[in-house]
Amino acid sequence: MELNVLNAPLTAHEIEWRVQSQTKDGQKIIVVPYITNRCVMQRFDEQFGWSGWNNEIKEIDGGFLCTITVMLSDGSAVSKTDGASRTGIEPVKGGISDAMKRCAVQFGLGRALYDFPKVFVETTDKYIPSWAVPLLDAMVAKINAGGAVRDVVVLKPEHAKPARVA
Repeated sequence: MELNVLNAPLTAHEIEWRVQSQTKDGQKIIVVPYITNRCVMQRFDEQFGWSGWNNEIKEIDGGFLCTITVMLSDGSAVSKTDGASRTGIEPVKGGISDAMKRCAVQFGLGRALYDFPKVFVETTDKYIPSWAVPLLDAMVAKINAGGAVRDVVVLKPEHAKPARVA
């Protein structure tokens, strides 16, 4: 079966960037891309129809397991399982969401994110500055268009286009 919807490139609005760490000198943050759980549900609905798949969540010690089962066009079912720990913010909801996103990767959804470059953002803040978001979106568009992107990308404030004054 062709999983063309699940394996299609992720758009910028389907990706969430999170701060992974700050450099030792405190001058940059390292950001990593994740798929959103809304993206998982939308892509599975588009690929299999809203009644052609389901998920089951089981609580385990310290986290959750998610099993996604899909119905194939020949009537057979395929299930895959993955898990995640409780998260620091909204431990239950976050853990369930993370388990579902990780399980979706088992089907190929979002797997290409592992090939994204290592991204540094020049800032002393501990969060992604607003000027960096359009640059991250542009990088996703460039990757999706087949453009070459370095293995390591450093985003700096001067890379951002200044806002136009009306």
